[in-house]
Amino acid sequence: MSSTGITAQQLWFTAPGQVEVRTLLLEAPAAGMMLVAVKCSAVSAGTELLVYRGLLPDHMTLDATLPGMQHNANYPLQYGYASVGEVVNIGAGVAAHWLGQRVFAFQPHASHFVAEPAQVIAVPDDISTEAALFLANMETAVNLVQDGNPQLGEHAVVLGQGIVGVLLLQVLRQFPLASLNAIDATVARRQRAEALGAHAVADPADPQALAGLMQQLGQRGADLVFEVSGVPDALNLAISLAGFASRIVIGSWYGSKSAQIALGGAAHRNRLQLITSQVSTVAPALSGRWDKSRRFTLAWELIRQLRPQQWIGERVVLAAAASLYQRLHQQQQAASSAHDVLQAVFVYDN
Repeated sequence: MSSTGITAQQLWFTAPGQVEVRTLLLEAPAAGMMLVAVKCSAVSAGTELLVYRGLLPDHMTLDATLPGMQHNANYPLQYGYASVGEVVNIGAGVAAHWLGQRVFAFQPHASHFVAEPAQVIAVPDDISTEAALFLANMETAVNLVQDGNPQLGEHAVVLGQGIVGVLLLQVLRQFPLASLNAIDATVARRQRAEALGAHAVADPADPQALAGLMQQLGQRGADLVFEVSGVPDALNLAISLAGFASRIVIGSWYGSKSAQIALGGAAHRNRLQLITSQVSTVAPALSGRWDKSRRFTLAWELIRQLRPQQWIGERVVLAAAASLYQRLHQQQQAASSAHDVLQAVFVYDN
């Protein structure tokens, strides 16, 4: 790297189903800034595939709380929110201890980026670089649990066993629930949920399996349902599983996708609580004692315990992005396939 800067590779979404890698000369960091060489970045098979498919509402910012994504979802655009790298250069006024520090950042996919110290999170020395990639998703799992507030002896169901659903299932296993159950359309994901200790696992398209799950829940139905499948119509299944005055925590973000939701009949009479959960904020009921820093500390501890890096199924270079997104897209379209890449990762030669 020269003193004048470095050429960075950046991933851009240019149109629905199209991505390209662009190069950009990054100048040496200005005062108060630092340059990070990225080691790896995690691909989100949820929101990120909405970007790839062109299914984001164009009237909303990608994320109002993250500096790198405070722009509307209009092509061309960058996306990504889980990068881990090493600080390789610092500007005037940045504390010397940052140089050489591994950091996590909510940054779009790129080989290098420039940020302020406040925009990155130092990775603890005892956590590997690939494990650190899961900070965002683990914080999401923690936020979902806090919003759902599971109680002793309750019956809980997790709809969707993508990476957030798997982490959520693992966190919920630590609670003294009467039963913890999972639903997913993919064979490999149902098998994984069973291996992780789910009491009952069902295919949403299999009436017999759903009947078995209802038997597991008992006549009162589920006390707590988490919807993290990314499929809007899954809310109807959540409603059918829910018992009187139960909670349905909606962790999925559907973008511009929609579905008719049956809120009449039993749903109305059952006094259901529909809770929209979003990790960018802390629930008001907890904000007197919890903030983002405390939640990150808990997420790091859960990463140590649960070793989420075991769920990385594919590692590719940025130049292979187009084929990776196409495979992930096809994987979701063929949900019955036994093949499943739970977490894909871009790796960088830095």
